Amino acid sequence: MKSPRVTLILVSLLATGLLAGCATRPIREERVARDRVSELARLRAELPTPLLQADNSLEDYLRFSLLRHPRVAAAHADWRAAVEAITPARSLPDPKLTFEADIADMVMTLMPGLMFDLMGPGKRAAMGREAAAESDVAYQRYRATVLQVAADVKKTWADLAYLDTALALRAETLTVLDRSLAFAQADYTTGKGMGTLEAQVNAHTETERIRLELANLADQRDATRARFKAALGLRREESPPPWPKRFPSVPLSLDEDALWAQVLRQNPELGIMRAMVGMAVAEVGVARKARVPDIEIGVMADLKADPLMVRPTAAITLPIWRDKIAATIAASENRREAAAARLSAEEINLAAELAQMSAMIREAGRMIDFIDTTALPGIERALDSTRSGYQAGMASLSTLPSLELMALGMRLEKAAAERERARAFADLSLLVTGAMPDGAPVLAADVQN
Repeated sequence: MKSPRVTLILVSLLATGLLAGCATRPIREERVARDRVSELARLRAELPTPLLQADNSLEDYLRFSLLRHPRVAAAHADWRAAVEAITPARSLPDPKLTFEADIADMVMTLMPGLMFDLMGPGKRAAMGREAAAESDVAYQRYRATVLQVAADVKKTWADLAYLDTALALRAETLTVLDRSLAFAQADYTTGKGMGTLEAQVNAHTETERIRLELANLADQRDATRARFKAALGLRREESPPPWPKRFPSVPLSLDEDALWAQVLRQNPELGIMRAMVGMAVAEVGVARKARVPDIEIGVMADLKADPLMVRPTAAITLPIWRDKIAATIAASENRREAAAARLSAEEINLAAELAQMSAMIREAGRMIDFIDTTALPGIERALDSTRSGYQAGMASLSTLPSLELMALGMRLEKAAAERERARAFADLSLLVTGAMPDGAPVLAADVQN
């Protein structure tokens, strides 16, 4: 008489063990997300972190930063966690082992059981799509983080190049001022000209001002090197990298219509907004499934009864509160409308930012062109004329330092314009393409997806 009970216990234990090894079937959106994770893992494995050397290009620094920076690693881990969350969201609830007994002076009934919760049709798929949409938001945030880190590297690179140039020009300015002071002192000693004492005072004052500026520029370079080191993902106690000395290349012409098309297609912030709209749409799908009832089924067996008694059980939820269901659906639809409105607002804002950045790049380009084609050539002609006049005995060398100072000032203005143009282009590349520069395909297949 005990064999049916033993058999039931063994069957229950076997069923529980088999269920423990079960895997649910993934939805299409989950497969797409996991394929993207796998592809990125393959790309990262194929791109070892470069060893930075003195002749490294900007692309090498970018690759180093994107493969090492903790911000990128954190966003990457958040995205992978969001992808893993799809599986629990679309899976069946865990089955439950139950136990029930009636006890008086002794155990009257002893009823173990196994229960299953079954969601209504389409609910699990809708919840899985919502989780998949959330993972897409996390992916777009990871993508935006990658691009922001790259933009930080490019901007600090431009700052370092400018500061190196400024320090060299200011050191040369000191040399010219020393020569100007010597000429003024010589004129004053020999009694040539008038007001040469004032010229000495002015030259001395300007020399001290340039010395102060040199000290400030040196401090700025130290601070910018610290920022550059941080942009590469290096800790304070780690060895500094070789410092770059070149400006990033900047296109000479901009087609705003083509750039705007790239903004709409590839901008990371728009990617986040679109993913959030998709998540809101999926949330509406989940909310509409609230009308569908859920079912609970199970079976229990009284091991004390003779003959063996089996008790099947079943329960069903009754979604009868129509106002609650309607409010849930309305709230999710309003969130979808809000997400769509935020997407539209972001597009409007990006259009204004594109116009502003394009104007900054053109303005800096015009200044550079003016200095190269008009200002510096004019000063060089004046210098040549003064030197020729001196050789002919018609001019004094004391006028040369002022012209040389003008040339150095123009070269410093050009360096500043080049820095502003490079920084604006770094922001523009983040705004527009959302991709690495040519020749630096760091995670490019994934970033441009």
